Amino acid sequence: MNSMNNTRVAATVLAAVAAVLASCAKAPAPEAAAPAAAEPAVAAAPAPAQIVIPGSRIIPESLTSTADGTVIIGSVGARQIYRAAPGAATAEVFIPAGTGDMQGIFGVLADEASGNLYACSGNMGPPAEGVTPVPSAMYVFDLKTGAYKAHYPLPTAGAACNDIAVDAAGTRYVTDTTNMLVATLKPNGEKFEVWAGQDGKFGPTGGVLDGLAVVDGNLYVNALITSKLFVVPIGADGAAGAVTEVALDKPLDRPDGMRTYGKGLLVAQGGGAGSLQHVTLDGATGTNVTLKEGFPDGPVAVTVVGDNAYVLEAQFASMRAAPGTPDKPFAATAVALP
Repeated sequence: MNSMNNTRVAATVLAAVAAVLASCAKAPAPEAAAPAAAEPAVAAAPAPAQIVIPGSRIIPESLTSTADGTVIIGSVGARQIYRAAPGAATAEVFIPAGTGDMQGIFGVLADEASGNLYACSGNMGPPAEGVTPVPSAMYVFDLKTGAYKAHYPLPTAGAACNDIAVDAAGTRYVTDTTNMLVATLKPNGEKFEVWAGQDGKFGPTGGVLDGLAVVDGNLYVNALITSKLFVVPIGADGAAGAVTEVALDKPLDRPDGMRTYGKGLLVAQGGGAGSLQHVTLDGATGTNVTLKEGFPDGPVAVTVVGDNAYVLEAQFASMRAAPGTPDKPFAATAVALP
């Protein structure tokens, strides 16, 4: 299965989450949030060439890391969260399926400043006949123990929580893929509010609003299907500035998960052969450089561990594999950073 098909399958899966409702049966109590810094890039142990997630139909969709080199991976297929200890080449179950009624796990983000692990939960496709769909929400877990703390539904009907970022003030940002919106949850807030995209500036429905990251007081957001990168200034009062498309010297091709790296971004790119891109930013302009090509199983996310980036491949095409097809290991692959 070529990588373009993989990205199309990924987009179909993400778009199907539109059947999700907009409110939870029980509103959670707010959890404390502290100011957060950019995702750290210091590891205390040598990095393995790959981190394998054992099992069948895992469909890992996002990963994150902490300063000591721990890597945390969310699974859409197994509906649980995995963790690899610093230097470990194999991930183990960290938060079991069903914890807090969580569904398929899309974006994950470790926030060491608050001690929280954030995760986007949602349904992968419509529920079975007669089954009430569980609303898409951002879940909060203890970063060290994995204990469930709370979950917060997105504010718009049919929402699909895809990915997460945190700014220096501790405000949480999530992409609502199906509604092409960004929603925010303030520190100690009780509910998400729509923050940007109400004017359709991120593009039409079906564009698959996806990865996001904070760089120099700006929120950068991409759209997978339209291959666009946008910047939204974060005002001193936390309000969203004007949504502007970033002008790149070389366009992105099906961008997915991305992380802050220096004054720019690392982007998992699903188009072509699948690649890891480094985008150096200057406000609404940037340069786009390929760091590594050749991720045929659909690169969906990236995180930084020491001098390496780990690129995660989802293998969405494996969901359609014929019975008896041998499993190919699910894994995140190390790429040396410049």
